[in-house]
Amino acid sequence: MTSIVIPAHNEGRVIGRLLDALLADASTPTASSASGPDVVVVCNGCTDDTAEVAAARGPRVRVVEIPTPSKHTALRVGDEHAHGFPRLYVDADVVVGAADVRALAGALTRNPNLLATAPGRDVPLTGCAWPVRAYYQVWQRLPAVREGLFGRGVIAVSETGHARITALPPLMADDLAASLAFGPGERRVVEAARVVVHPPRTWSDLVRRRIRAATSSAEYERFQASRRADAPAMPSARTGTADLRALLRTQPRLLPAVVVFVVAALAARRGARKAIRGGDFSTWLRDESSRGN
Repeated sequence: MTSIVIPAHNEGRVIGRLLDALLADASTPTASSASGPDVVVVCNGCTDDTAEVAAARGPRVRVVEIPTPSKHTALRVGDEHAHGFPRLYVDADVVVGAADVRALAGALTRNPNLLATAPGRDVPLTGCAWPVRAYYQVWQRLPAVREGLFGRGVIAVSETGHARITALPPLMADDLAASLAFGPGERRVVEAARVVVHPPRTWSDLVRRRIRAATSSAEYERFQASRRADAPAMPSARTGTADLRALLRTQPRLLPAVVVFVVAALAARRGARKAIRGGDFSTWLRDESSRGN
């Protein structure tokens, strides 16, 4: 049986749409089991109605409540309650369906050398401010973003892959670390499976999200630097000027969007300085505009 772990902190406005998509055809004859996937929602430190919204979906969803507002703790607790493999970790603010879950799990079960999968990414930009649309025009075309498992809000792992990611330390960039923990032959983006990732709608919320990304990347790099000298080097997913130049060589019309991308990156770098200097890798800046109706 496939297990799905959903960490959720104050996601009452959006978790219903995710659960409805996951459960829409969970009991059809084509589903992976007669009862559908094992879904565990871990409400961590919630002060809203997240638990009530999840529980209203019935017995196919098991709701676990913990007082600590920590995604890492929620993932660990979810693992304690989940029963099966392949196992998916799904952010509460994305939308992925039951058929997509089956595609991700099926890719893992058919190929024993494959340890982790993630779905193709759909980012609906209607209603977003023009600088946000420009930013994502560039971001979605970057090689690391296209090929990596991060930034999708969904990752599926086999039992062997699960052992790999549970050995990682608690990091804010948990999806980035999980993606980079697997080599190119061990991970795959399954384009037949799709996830809807709702972007921020305003420039200020985009910058908040990028500050979080810059802070978490710095923490990940500190983790790399702290590893034993004889430990195998882990790759980086940072965007360099070479990536942007290569993009402009093939698509020069994107120059204005690249300028916006660079401005956002510089703003995020400035905004992250205080947290990085102070070693604050626990303050979770999230944008609320992507959680609007």
